[in-house]
Amino acid sequence: MVMEVEKEKEEVMVTPGEVLGYSSTLIPGKGAYLHNKTIHASLTGRRVIIPPSDSPHQRSIVEVTGHKGHGAVPEPGSIVIARVTKVMAKMASADIMCVGTKSVKEKFSGVIRQQDVRATEIDKVDMHLSFRNGDIVKAFVLSLGDARAYYLSTAKNELGVVSAESIGGATMVPISYTEMQCPLTGQIEQRKVAKV
Repeated sequence: MVMEVEKEKEEVMVTPGEVLGYSSTLIPGKGAYLHNKTIHASLTGRRVIIPPSDSPHQRSIVEVTGHKGHGAVPEPGSIVIARVTKVMAKMASADIMCVGTKSVKEKFSGVIRQQDVRATEIDKVDMHLSFRNGDIVKAFVLSLGDARAYYLSTAKNELGVVSAESIGGATMVPISYTEMQCPLTGQIEQRKVAKV
């Protein structure tokens, strides 16, 4: 019995549906369920076996404690910080880095479509004058989008580019809603700037 408890000190990560044991020797606890005398995990996390409290004839309880390493997950309505990875004629792709103030641990992709860049004069939006590769953008999650990416919007004054690097390699300073300036060269570049 001591050997089993010692063995269990090693962390065993499990995923939903994975077999944890059998009802002949274990009782399903939190994060576990019984199906045809087999106990399965119902969530991703660590497998924990809790020995019986007093009677030696009782079975141990098997539980799955939630895996805390997931990080934040974007959902419709949340504000995200993303890095622009590709700018095309009708949309820009971005990798989501933060949801609110929490960083993400997994890779989430987002797409800012031409109609979601700003609230007015949507037909006049030029994606190449709104974003550039490497720009850091504050955006609103509109929806889950398609299987590949979340749909993001910058169509509010406080949303848009929050940090951008100039061609000269310096961090640019916003000078209007549509322009940022390089402090080294004084060169002005077009962007959809977030109101600070």
